Amino acid sequence: MFNKIMKGMLVMLILSPFTGFAADAKYDVATFAGGCFWCVESAFEGIPGVVSVVSGYTGGTKENPTYEEVSSGTTGHAEAVQVTFDPKKVTYKQLLDFFWRQIDPTDGGGQFVDRGAQYRSAVFYHSDEQKRLAEESKAALEKSGRYDKPVVTEITKAGTFYPAEEYHQDYYRKNPIRYKFYRHNSGRDQYLRKIWGKETVGSFKLPRYTAEGYRKPGSETLKKVLSPLQYEVTQEEGTEPPFKNEYWNNHDEGIYVDVVSGEPLFSSRDKYDSGTGWPSFTRPLVPGNIVKKTDSSFFMTRTEVRSAHADSHLGHVFDDGPAPTGLRYCMNSAAMRFIPRDDMEKEGYGQFLKLLEK
Repeated sequence: MFNKIMKGMLVMLILSPFTGFAADAKYDVATFAGGCFWCVESAFEGIPGVVSVVSGYTGGTKENPTYEEVSSGTTGHAEAVQVTFDPKKVTYKQLLDFFWRQIDPTDGGGQFVDRGAQYRSAVFYHSDEQKRLAEESKAALEKSGRYDKPVVTEITKAGTFYPAEEYHQDYYRKNPIRYKFYRHNSGRDQYLRKIWGKETVGSFKLPRYTAEGYRKPGSETLKKVLSPLQYEVTQEEGTEPPFKNEYWNNHDEGIYVDVVSGEPLFSSRDKYDSGTGWPSFTRPLVPGNIVKKTDSSFFMTRTEVRSAHADSHLGHVFDDGPAPTGLRYCMNSAAMRFIPRDDMEKEGYGQFLKLLEK
């Protein structure tokens, strides 16, 4: 924990039990709750002027709560982040504007896939000035007409902030694969893109993957981060319904990666409408990430397609495709994640952008 706080130039060593303000008068502290603190922490750490972001628990009654106690919903605490910042470089108002772009402020029952008061959204103010600014910012958001439901994010006085266990700090850096799975399947980014469009800020940046980086987590982790359909398709050789899957009719530019490992598989450049109701491609983006196997199930012989690093079942390949390859890679949407062209660089797939150029 000491190292986590020290990265803010020795900003604070002791947190006040009532305000949480840093001992160094050059810096201020802000506390926000927006569901899973992994996601909120990763967003705020990228802001110029932010010195330190610590994940923790606040707003409850039990002293020194553990993650297990907080996540059970019995302590009254919320998962939150405490942001130490330099007000000469970034203002509290700017942090508030950034905060709204990370959450669903109309959800009073949690945030995205995480349900319960422990995942509520909240602004915990440390001064009358912060309270005033938070209330003004919330009122402006509600009057903006951006939402068709009331803004219910609570604004309440900050109390004791308890730093979370060390393994939760910088989780997105320590466990990038698991974090990526969780974040995508939580629905957070999909919602933020829908509400804010190109105004969305704070998306995490994944590392640039190498072949060694395409890892497959254990089955218990996969069961938590994949949807039941994604698990059935990739791990149990299942098949999703035609015309009722995510990408069969997707015409956006970008690439498709393995939902389990992130290894790049196909490009929108090679996608075509096969009329089958499944996403179909004439060739793989990275041939080395594709493995073909003989499939003799269902009293027929077909060629199964699997990913090389995660060994995910993707679909099948047939020889009835169009030129120039004559092949039809018939894939399951549930086995893939689509990376839009505009997101490829920040998600670590910038090296493939030139392949989308016409």
